[in-house]
Amino acid sequence: MTSQIALPLIPAGSRQPTSIVVGSGNRAVAEALATPETWPFRTAILHGPARSGKSLFARWFANRHAGGTIDGVEALEETEIFHRWNRAQEDGFPLLLVVDGASWDITLPDLRSRMGAALQLEIGPPDDALASELMLSHAAQRGLALGEGAPAYLVPRMERSYAAIEKIVSTIDRLSLERQVPATLSIWRDALEAVEGPDQGRLL
Repeated sequence: MTSQIALPLIPAGSRQPTSIVVGSGNRAVAEALATPETWPFRTAILHGPARSGKSLFARWFANRHAGGTIDGVEALEETEIFHRWNRAQEDGFPLLLVVDGASWDITLPDLRSRMGAALQLEIGPPDDALASELMLSHAAQRGLALGEGAPAYLVPRMERSYAAIEKIVSTIDRLSLERQVPATLSIWRDALEAVEGPDQGRLL
């Protein structure tokens, strides 16, 4: 079962998401971000696969709780992160750190000990229901009518990842525009072949 979390208002005409689709892969993260008062030292670290919505969760968290966020934390100087953590502790507000890569290797001992005590959150892979809803959400952002039955046809035949879901919708949109035809079965098949390879595109 999936649900949605509304995001802060964005400029009209923007293709940015207006909500976060919540399902089995990210529900625990959504629930934890709703209660920062329970975090150890009011600090949490969010991990997850590429394109899984980590930055969207950070945006929602900052708006809802007036908390601090550091997105792409591994790209910053560790001393700067340590100072920002100290300021958050002094000011009494929660701090969410988002890791973009597969891991965050901390060399500064003081920072490593503080981050080791923080709440560790991780977005897991999408199941069928979440993948289907994400596909429809990406299509809606593009103003793309996927066609009836698209998720049921595509999801079992494609890589189960957040990046792949976004890429297949982008490819369907591109092919539909290039050919000036609706996104129906022939477009779905060609998009699968382009993204997943010819064998997947021919599966019935």
